[in-house]
Amino acid sequence: MAMSNRLLPVLDGVSASRVALPAGPWLTVIDFLCERFPHVDRLQWQERMAQNKVLNQHGGAVHPHTPYQAHQTIFYYRHVVSETRLPPEVPVLFEDEHLLVADKPHFVPVTPSGSYVQSSVLVQLKRHSGCDTLTPLHRLDRETAGVVVFSKQPAERGRYHALFRQRQVKKWYEAVAPYQESLTTPRVYRSRLQEDARFFLSCEVAGEPNSETRISLLRRMQHMALYQLEPVTGRRHQLRLHMLSLGIPIVGDQFYPTVKRVPHEAEDFGSPLQLLAKRIRFTDPVTGQLRDWCSQRQLHMAVQTTGA
Repeated sequence: MAMSNRLLPVLDGVSASRVALPAGPWLTVIDFLCERFPHVDRLQWQERMAQNKVLNQHGGAVHPHTPYQAHQTIFYYRHVVSETRLPPEVPVLFEDEHLLVADKPHFVPVTPSGSYVQSSVLVQLKRHSGCDTLTPLHRLDRETAGVVVFSKQPAERGRYHALFRQRQVKKWYEAVAPYQESLTTPRVYRSRLQEDARFFLSCEVAGEPNSETRISLLRRMQHMALYQLEPVTGRRHQLRLHMLSLGIPIVGDQFYPTVKRVPHEAEDFGSPLQLLAKRIRFTDPVTGQLRDWCSQRQLHMAVQTTGA
């Protein structure tokens, strides 16, 4: 019987990743891995194999000369040789036997991604809590700061995920963008979003709306303003695209309206996206308690800019 990555040990906060082996011409597993992950060179794969960090679907070690067998599963542990330094500690807002709630900084990915592994929120919190089964219950872009909720118990995870699917979780965001007088009256914006031809972007297209956001003005700040965004749906980059479509792109956005930096390129840590997941609220399906958490962070432009 093939193993699950949940049955493999967590090494320094990092769970094993998995990859399926398709039919193909590769003679060895390492040949496939080098082609599948071109950013990881052959020497790095050899080092991981020497450290028993590449395993077959039964948990056995994979070596540089292990023959390739299609339709098998390989597990490996991510490692970044020179990981970009990010904020060293993610504040914890709440923790009990069921949930852990973090206050994510800007630029830090929720889960290991690209050149960020040890600095990801998930890996940091696994080390902090000692909970190897910790799993995020919802997404938050790497560029966005604020509240992220994690589940501790695998048996309970489905009940929490159902809340998000059924739209029983209330979320509030704050964003700094150009002032628009028409938004002194709250507005509901709907559109159809889909993945863009460039894999890291989304775009609006014609058709039945599949995304919805309520937008209201919190405070005018000269030519800028602080807005409250309440997403009803959770499409990728939904808030960023909805604000862009209203003619007020969120300050600091590196993707919209113009791509200033593609993934894995150097970025300006001094100019974070002015978008904050400020608050989240729901009735806990396990305990029956009302859960309500607020980020302790503030968008720096909202603090620095005085009102008109």
